[in-house]
Amino acid sequence: MGRHSLPDDYGAGAADPRARARRRTVAIATVLVLTVAAGTAAAVRGGLLSFSSSCQDQAVRLKIAASPDVAPALRAAADEARTKNITSDGHCLDIHVTARDSYQVTDSLLSGRKSDVQAWVPDSDLWVQRVTADARATPVTQAGNIASSPVVAAVVPTAAKTLGWPDRTYTWTELAGATTDDDRLKLGTADPSRSATGLLALTRLTSAAAEVKGGETQAAAMAKALSRRTAESDSQVLETLPRDSSGTEQRNPKRNQALILSEQTAFTHNASAGSGQKLGLFYPKDGSPRLDYPFTLVDQPRLSTDESRAALRFMTLLEQPEGTRILQKHGFRTSDEDASATIVTAAGGRSPQPYEEPAPEPASEKALQESLGMWTITVQSARITTVVDASASMSQAVPGSGRSRMEVTKASLLQALATFTPDDEIGLWDFSTKLDGDKDYRVLVPTGRLGDRRGGGTQRDRLSAAFSSLKPVRDGATGLYDTTLAAYKAATASYVQGKFNALVILTDGVNQDPGSISRSTLLTQLRKLADPRHPVPLIMIAVGPEAHQQEAERIAGATGGSGHQVDNPAQIHSVILKAIVEAGSQS
Repeated sequence: MGRHSLPDDYGAGAADPRARARRRTVAIATVLVLTVAAGTAAAVRGGLLSFSSSCQDQAVRLKIAASPDVAPALRAAADEARTKNITSDGHCLDIHVTARDSYQVTDSLLSGRKSDVQAWVPDSDLWVQRVTADARATPVTQAGNIASSPVVAAVVPTAAKTLGWPDRTYTWTELAGATTDDDRLKLGTADPSRSATGLLALTRLTSAAAEVKGGETQAAAMAKALSRRTAESDSQVLETLPRDSSGTEQRNPKRNQALILSEQTAFTHNASAGSGQKLGLFYPKDGSPRLDYPFTLVDQPRLSTDESRAALRFMTLLEQPEGTRILQKHGFRTSDEDASATIVTAAGGRSPQPYEEPAPEPASEKALQESLGMWTITVQSARITTVVDASASMSQAVPGSGRSRMEVTKASLLQALATFTPDDEIGLWDFSTKLDGDKDYRVLVPTGRLGDRRGGGTQRDRLSAAFSSLKPVRDGATGLYDTTLAAYKAATASYVQGKFNALVILTDGVNQDPGSISRSTLLTQLRKLADPRHPVPLIMIAVGPEAHQQEAERIAGATGGSGHQVDNPAQIHSVILKAIVEAGSQS
């Protein structure tokens, strides 16, 4: 991993000769050191030397929340620092590490409440991104990454032999297919909404599937299969393995023979497992995403100078020889370039598995969000009615695309439709003004299960045809208010328990029907219809520059839903999935 200057070396002009560039820059650590040192006395030199026990009298006490997998290593490093009287500016380090799941810390920080820790080490940078993206959250400042561990498929011995381990190699989609097509091989994972391991693997699977024709439907099917074998957390997913190596237990349909795990988790499991229960690891040949363990300061402006510098001092200790030894002892990789054969072997890896392959580029926030959105609707199954603006303004061209708003909207909706499974229920309305007699709206395809057959095709077939045939109404205006109320009444009246119920409305303008109800009447009626016991969030997407995001937010907010604005209709697919994730997390 990358190396950093130490707080006790600040002002000396010294640099660690072993410093190496990382894939992700950690220069922010230097900026942090300069920031917290401003206005302070010259730092005490020689921080690696042990001071007398008197330094304990003025020790700097820090509380660190850490992902459960890395917490034991950090505790060992903290004990080492305490035993050897390692100092920061003359003060001993008194570090206390608490194991907390990364999603739990993320939820706490997103609430904006004052934190009881000064530093946080989640298992992945994706949690840090989620917190920093929300201006209302307690701020966190990333200072560097202390370790890494690739995400792999861990398989019990009998199943590994069936799959040809270690000689045969697979891509992610081939692995998923091999373990979902064979009833004897069940693949389990931790919930991607609560596990970085699960989400990184799911995103890798969906990205790989998207490269082939019909891949989105295939990805949804794989997610559906995974959802049936999901545990709440990384620690709990290990409990789904067979409890012994007997043939009966291995074939137990309630047990998983393969798991998506980190290499480090497999390392820890194998260290205490019997010979017949040690896992073998498959490293997909199209690249294993990695957990990257970012070291972050929590609410850094609130920390004292001593606390900030002590936290950074502890982080750099983890990158000194003794610190890396501790991390490696616990099964973590400490170099981006070199995979320790000792760690890989203990974790269950063998040649010719491509365990030395460099990690693929980190998934984008958009890709992670889309995977999580697909997971949310896949796990719960969805009942969603989509209402599309068909006013004349939808015929306007989208700059740079050569297509109209309606054409781009249809393509985006068809893309979204491919992510839903046969168990999901989807319907379609369109609206303008006086589209059906005095009504501003009409039901094109009643909401129904996508896999249901009627006549010559399925509900999915009917929706695909209806989406494709959407077209703007000549001289049609935007009858938004009456349509919204009618569609929400229908959605709440047909609520289905156990599914994710929602109403999605897309409009490129504001209400233009002078004979409709007023906005205040609409909001009042929506609030009356909204029932927290049977939530049906309204997701309103304002499309184009004439649409008003504030109005969309105000209307959707009356139902507990969300309003969004997109300049380009091509963004609709991503926004719908993002909104579903947000609504699903609040239900």
